[in-house]
Amino acid sequence: MTRRIVLLACLTGLLVAVVAPAAVAQSTAFTETVQGVTETFTDVNPCTGDPGTITVTYNGIFHITEDPQGGLHITGTQTGTFSFAPDDPTLPSYTGRFTVWFGGNVGANGEGFWETFSVRGIGSDGSTLLFTEVEQFHFANGEVQVEFSNASCH
Repeated sequence: MTRRIVLLACLTGLLVAVVAPAAVAQSTAFTETVQGVTETFTDVNPCTGDPGTITVTYNGIFHITEDPQGGLHITGTQTGTFSFAPDDPTLPSYTGRFTVWFGGNVGANGEGFWETFSVRGIGSDGSTLLFTEVEQFHFANGEVQVEFSNASCH
């Protein structure tokens, strides 16, 4: 679940950056706010690994600042509700809230990104789903390289 949401946020920010003007004499900034976005996709329950369908509805804000040398600083936050319907109907479904924050820098010295992600849900059987993750990663030679990932289910 985390990868899908964060990658959407990163791609949104990077696409906006691509259409921004190239290096300029001063810093420029851009902010985009989204409200009531709904997306449905397949993924897994982050605590059990059970596959299923996830629907999220969220609000978000994305900031991009370009420095005079053409480097970018990107941040974004999304928060909203989710539902998880497992492929196996004998397993509990979950509904709840999530928040994801990410930030990163792209410049001559490399690219680095960080993200935090939290999910809190209640299962159809009364169980709880509490998941948190903190991650740092960068891109090298067109591939994502994870520096660290600390995820836990409670």
